[in-house]
Amino acid sequence: MSFQQGLSGLNAASKNLDVIGNNIANSGTYGAKGSRAEFADVYAAALNGAGQNQIGIGTSLQSVAQQFTQGNITTTENPMDLAINGGGFFQVSDGVNPTRYSRNGQFKVSKDGFIVNNDNLKLMGYPANGAGVIQPGTAQPLQLPTGGIPPAVTTTVKMEFNLDSRLKTTAPGGGTGTGIDLKDSTTYNNATSMTVYDAKGQDVAVTFYFQKAATAADGSDTWNVYATANGTPFDTDATGAAIAMDAAGNPTAPFTTITFPPTGGSPTSPTAPIAMNVPAGTSTRGNATLAIPGIQLDMTGATENGSSFAVTDLTQDGYAPGQLTGIQVANNGVIQARYSNGQSKPAGQIELASFRNPQGLQTMGGNVWIRTVASGDAVVGVPGDGNMGALQSGALEESNVDLTAELVNMVTAQRAYQANAQTIKTQDQVLQTIVNLR
Repeated sequence: MSFQQGLSGLNAASKNLDVIGNNIANSGTYGAKGSRAEFADVYAAALNGAGQNQIGIGTSLQSVAQQFTQGNITTTENPMDLAINGGGFFQVSDGVNPTRYSRNGQFKVSKDGFIVNNDNLKLMGYPANGAGVIQPGTAQPLQLPTGGIPPAVTTTVKMEFNLDSRLKTTAPGGGTGTGIDLKDSTTYNNATSMTVYDAKGQDVAVTFYFQKAATAADGSDTWNVYATANGTPFDTDATGAAIAMDAAGNPTAPFTTITFPPTGGSPTSPTAPIAMNVPAGTSTRGNATLAIPGIQLDMTGATENGSSFAVTDLTQDGYAPGQLTGIQVANNGVIQARYSNGQSKPAGQIELASFRNPQGLQTMGGNVWIRTVASGDAVVGVPGDGNMGALQSGALEESNVDLTAELVNMVTAQRAYQANAQTIKTQDQVLQTIVNLR
């Protein structure tokens, strides 16, 4: 008479309860994967092969298999929280031990600028050079730039605007002469301003004044364009020729002219970008600004129609120096560093890893796994490529544990434990009856 079957059943039910308890305990752990106890029946080997009346001798725990199904994605307010929507693992490393793999995207920035998890393991990926170009290759710990971004001098300016063809001529002599009084708005029709930047990143306010000249005999209109930098008139025109000033300091000739056909619309001149040399001056704060030579000014997008003056686009490529204010991670894992001057550039790209047999990974605690022979080697790639999932910034992947199902499984395991205990009790009663035979 054997107690082995009941005893193995008690052990199996106990281990099943351990697995269920661990699942329930980690139901609130981000990136955690639920496990399942898998059992196998046990039979004694017969000398002459399997018999038809062979009775099993119990059960044994064959495997505790983690279930790598997708957990729910929950949004957070932290841009450093990352969730993988699909396959793949984050790669984290301490620089000494083998690379670890995780689905938990709770990352932070260390004092040295590295992106780390709660165990100070560094997130791996591709770095970016000083120009913000990603450098693919061997993954290495991602480190955010600690310095600011240097200034960039303005080299191109693009303007799109409409000039009102219904306005009267304001050029001197009924359009036969040139000149402007910058303090008298009756000597020009419209004005608009924009900011450009010198080599130090200092802002320079450039103002354009549009003055309608006489209409030609064929009906074409010409507009004189005057310009100032921080209130100082340009001293050279678009061809590089010097512009004379009158006694009051006003330019006597325009910086350039724009000619429109009789039907209006786009200009017939200029039809390509022109040179603009911004003179040195003094800003409203009292600091001296540098000259900005050789700016390419594109006014080919200007129009003249019978509608009010309107500026639809003013763009330029310069900017002031800036300091790092935050980061944003795109779906493809590119980390964009944002700066106080409104600029942004890539600071790196996260690399993910996948395995043909993720259940072969060995758990190390702390929401990380390591590769084993059973899992195979890691296949790496960027988020969104191949079988890699996309990243979602400001979100975390919840545990895939179904709490309701685990509670039902716990009741089932409890009943199984009680039933196996009952078989041992019954075996004991039968044995006691045999012992008491006289």
